[in-house]
Amino acid sequence: MNKLDMAGRSAIVTGGASGIGLAIAQRLALSGANVAIWDMNDQSLADAARAISGGKVHTVKVDVTKVDQVEAAFASTVKMFGKVDAMANSAGVAGQNATVIDYPVDEWLRVFDINMNGVFYCCRTAGKHMKDNGYGRIVNIASIAGKEGNPNASAYSASKAAVIGFTKSLGKELAKDGVTVNCVTPAAVKTPIFDQVAQYHIDFMLSKIPMGRFGLVEEIAAMVSWLCTEDCSFTTGAVFDLSGGRATY
Repeated sequence: MNKLDMAGRSAIVTGGASGIGLAIAQRLALSGANVAIWDMNDQSLADAARAISGGKVHTVKVDVTKVDQVEAAFASTVKMFGKVDAMANSAGVAGQNATVIDYPVDEWLRVFDINMNGVFYCCRTAGKHMKDNGYGRIVNIASIAGKEGNPNASAYSASKAAVIGFTKSLGKELAKDGVTVNCVTPAAVKTPIFDQVAQYHIDFMLSKIPMGRFGLVEEIAAMVSWLCTEDCSFTTGAVFDLSGGRATY
């Protein structure tokens, strides 16, 4: 593992109690950061805190679809660490697999509420703090589906495309404030989110990856963690491919 320098920095990872989020939290902590893990499940938060070694760990139970909870969680994190230097927005859901004409409206709204509105609330809150401090790193977890559009996954694909566009907008808005905003677009990574996805859709996603394998959470965490460092100083509003060769643009 290459050494990244996050000494003296504090970071928030949403959805940080499992999957990609937990891997990001672990990598940041091993790089010297104090890490706040935001998630929904008390037991998962406790297990994640025990699994992480490195800097201080702060856990907060928060529903990112509730702006008041996001703001309270952020205040709690600032109180614990004094400031927030980086935020990785990893909380997300896959949603149901169905064609557009059969897609349940309630499910569409739920997927967008978590995958896009949650990112907006978190970035809005963190962005103000980072702008005032003159420094910050925000990384949003999008998806290759947001670039290509997976069939039978319209809500997920569209919500992740929204994350990409949102990242570009915010990156431009904060470009002169010492705050960078980037996103990553992983292809399928085997995490607990697979439990929400039909097997035929998993098979489809694997068939599209030239490397012939799913990504590893550690690979995603390595890229995200670098984007959270001070070294990432002239890159903002960018989209980083982590797709095993699947991405065509």
